[in-house]
Amino acid sequence: MTQARIAVIPGDGIGPEIMEATLKVLEALDPDLAFDQVDAGQSALDEQGELLPQATLDTIQSNGTLLKGPITTPVGKGFTSVNVSLRKHFDLYANVRPALTWPGIPARYQDVDIITVRENIEGVYSGIGQTISDDGERAELRSVVTRSESRRLLEYAFNLAQRRGRKKVTVVHKANIMKTTSGLFLETAQRVAEDFPDLEYQEMIVDNCAMQLVLDPHQFDTLVTTNLFGDILSDLCAGLVGGLGVAPGANIGDDVAMFEAVHGSAPDIAGKGVANPTALMLAAAMMLDHIGMAEAAERLRKAIGRALEDGQVLTPDLGGSASTSDYAEAVIRQL
Repeated sequence: MTQARIAVIPGDGIGPEIMEATLKVLEALDPDLAFDQVDAGQSALDEQGELLPQATLDTIQSNGTLLKGPITTPVGKGFTSVNVSLRKHFDLYANVRPALTWPGIPARYQDVDIITVRENIEGVYSGIGQTISDDGERAELRSVVTRSESRRLLEYAFNLAQRRGRKKVTVVHKANIMKTTSGLFLETAQRVAEDFPDLEYQEMIVDNCAMQLVLDPHQFDTLVTTNLFGDILSDLCAGLVGGLGVAPGANIGDDVAMFEAVHGSAPDIAGKGVANPTALMLAAAMMLDHIGMAEAAERLRKAIGRALEDGQVLTPDLGGSASTSDYAEAVIRQL
């Protein structure tokens, strides 16, 4: 068997702790996985003088797959988000955020299973064209949406839904007001949908979508939308199923893919050994799916589910008193 090589950024704050736990589980799951640790974020800035060293970028490019812990972007002018930089550098155009209810996790709803696919490069969230007048009175930010990027993202989303055996795709927009940018995205979606007659197609204005998700999330299957709307709605979906502690994410490009827990670095509990690694472990399962190890991915998800349902070894945020390492051992026993 060819050894799969994964680039690993442990991250800042609780990142190294939850990454250690996740790698321990992955090594128990499949010894043929190999990991190349690289650095980024505050730790890289402290040690190497830059947030995203070239050696890190080179390793990620060579391996093609990155598993990443939460990264702290220093507060202050001149620092660009490492996450945004990675997405732009490797052209990671599709952000995939599943929201799934898990046994043993307190949640507002049960049996929720929603995937949000978010355009990752363009739109308001990209931050281009930011200016502020000399007197501080007027601030501007440009939103650019292109047909080619929209089509690439939409085709990925529809193909993902079809490949996963899902039934429905909801395109979320604000074309009634943002007639040019959101209108172009919606028009492109209508054309792409014609190539997928087996999938139910739905359009929904973003504010109505937010309300409908809260009222009845079970009506949704796969959501696809632009950058800023996707950023907001994917966190809303995470809130429906228990929060960011069980929310993994993937950032997909043609040559590189990045998998991460979407929560922050939680510096207030860093070093205490009580951080919950579930989201990063679920991101690792998404990574295994991506590199063609679907059986291992399913084994990992089932082991996590059994550990959560058993409820005997849980971290404090999940209502238990176990350490990060103890929780990882509980998942390993369920493998």
